[in-house]
Amino acid sequence: MDHTPLPYMGPPPFKFVPHTVGASGPAFSVPFKVLATVIVFTCAAAFVQNWLAARATGAAGGGWFIGGLLLLLYTWWHILRSVTRIDEQGLHQSWMWDKHMELRELAYGKLIRVRGLEWLIAPRLYVRTLTGKFAVFYAASPTMVAEFERLVSELKAFRSMR
Repeated sequence: MDHTPLPYMGPPPFKFVPHTVGASGPAFSVPFKVLATVIVFTCAAAFVQNWLAARATGAAGGGWFIGGLLLLLYTWWHILRSVTRIDEQGLHQSWMWDKHMELRELAYGKLIRVRGLEWLIAPRLYVRTLTGKFAVFYAASPTMVAEFERLVSELKAFRSMR
C-alpha cells in the first residue's frame, strides 16, 4: 500500500511576515479604557445607592443586579488587559475568550475604522477564512494598525492572483 501524501487541494496558504516579529499592542485606547472605567463605576455606584435605598425600605432582591454588575466588571477587566498580537502563524487577541486566527487560512480581510475618532474607537481588523470562519481583532497602537493595513493589502493581492 502506497503511503505517499496526497497533493494539496484548494487554494495555496497565505503567508505574511510582520515587520516586527511578534508585534503586539493594546487592543483598546487609553481614552476608551477611561470611558469604560467611568461607565462601570458609575453603574456600580448607582447600584449600591439603589440597593441601600431598597434595604432601608425592607425590599428584597438584588441578585440580578449583582449578576449584571459582575458581568460589567468582568468585561471592563478584559478591556483593560486585552492585547492584540500578530506573528508568522496568526493573529491573537487576549479577551474573555482568547481569539486566534491562522494566517495561512485567511481568505479576506478588511480594516474598519472611524476616521477622526481613532483616539477613542480602536480600528478593528475583520478577517474571514477560506471555510467562512470570521473574527474581529482590535488594535489601538499605530504599529499594529500599520501591520493590519499591510496584511489586508498583501492578502488582497495574494488572493486576487489566484
